[in-house]
Parts: sequence; structure tokens; C-alpha cells
Amino acid sequence: MKQFEHELSEDIELKKPKMYKVLLLNDDFTSMEFVVSTLMNIFHKNEEEAYAIMLKIHNSGSGLCGLYTHEIAETKVAQVLNSAKKSKFPLRAVMEEE
Repeated sequence: MKQFEHELSEDIELKKPKMYKVLLLNDDFTSMEFVVSTLMNIFHKNEEEAYAIMLKIHNSGSGLCGLYTHEIAETKVAQVLNSAKKSKFPLRAVMEEE
């Protein structure tokens, strides 16, 4: 029992998880309103932030929606793609390691 207690008391080095950027990509078909709605509903942006990100996507081809751990970033990308598909828009989201 003492050996087990000793093992638990050793210092454990915790590493921060890798973070991933989730980006929305511009296309010529998805409405600006849908992009703003997506940013508000999936990424929890307020209307002002969502509008600013939507303009960045529109003007420069992509826009940063947030920084997340791998699993959360994957989930956000899947949510965007599912929502876009349901609404018949070609909106794409990608994740990139920071």
C-alpha cells in the first residue's frame, strides 16, 4: 500500500493541449445572414462580433471563429457543415493547428 501512495505523490507534468483555429471560408452562394446566424448560434458570438467576422470572411476569404481543443474544434466544424447542408448552403469550415 505504501508503494502505491508513493506513486501518487510523484509530480505529474501536465501539458496544455494543442489548440486549433476554426475558420469559415468564403463562397459565392452562402448568404451573409446565414453566416452571421452560424457565428451567433454555433460560436456564441454577439451580433456585432458575428457581423465583423462575416465581413472579414467576405473580404479576405476566411475568418477566425475561435480557438479550441481538437475535439471541440472538430465538433464545431461538423456543426457548421451539418447546418449548412440542412440549409442548402455550401459554407465550409476548417480547423488548423495553432
